[in-house]
Amino acid sequence: MTAPTVAGPGTLTGLRTALAVESAKVRASLVLRSTSVLLVAGVCLLSAAMVAAVRAGRTDVTRKLGPAVATGDWDAFLAVATQVTGAAAVLATGVALAWLVGREFSDGTVGGLFGLPVTRSTIAAAKVLVYLGWAAGLGVVLPCALLAAGLACGLGAPGAAVFAGLARVGLLVVLSACVAVPAALAATLGRGLLPGVATTVGVVVVAQVGATLGAGTWFPLTAPALWAIAPGTVPPGALATAPLLALAVAALTVLAWRRLQLDR
Repeated sequence: MTAPTVAGPGTLTGLRTALAVESAKVRASLVLRSTSVLLVAGVCLLSAAMVAAVRAGRTDVTRKLGPAVATGDWDAFLAVATQVTGAAAVLATGVALAWLVGREFSDGTVGGLFGLPVTRSTIAAAKVLVYLGWAAGLGVVLPCALLAAGLACGLGAPGAAVFAGLARVGLLVVLSACVAVPAALAATLGRGLLPGVATTVGVVVVAQVGATLGAGTWFPLTAPALWAIAPGTVPPGALATAPLLALAVAALTVLAWRRLQLDR
């Protein structure tokens, strides 16, 4: 049974209302707070630990991570941070988005959305926009935390190249969030949190396999990480594939929410 259409406020007014509500949910969410802390702290601690291991003469670490970390300086620190962020940011943001969308089904609150004056498609759009805003915030916090961690490790005063590397890590977080947007569609079609989480894991696996098999710089799941690790090897246009993927999947998610039915 399809729910009756409810006359609602104008599109912009409805979107502003939905954005305010979804933003409040994010601010109050333990899931997103803990995800943010785990991502930022995890990347910083792993980067610092790897550089400390290299400085202590652990040649096995250098063999595993490559010659880029052998110097044990800012370049090594950022090389590790970039590699870790490439996979961790997709997983963290995807799980967060799966919760943001899937909780309505898992908690049984989706039925109440049919009686609201704001349309379900507007609510879905607001969820994706708030999610991207949260990811953009992480893209600022993580580089700042890495800068503080590097200084605490005694890596010395950073130069222009270091700040450029930190900026790439920040942009990588945002692009990784774009890559993880399929979690929203999966959570909608699967009507729950777990399908979104499973899709996120699938995206990470496909990206890792694609990178190993040389999927190419234009593959949206691998282009952001390849660019962050080796900027000169990825054309600027290839970076647009991740936002374009996010836009296409977000549009499908909005459409799916518009067609939601109470008996499914």
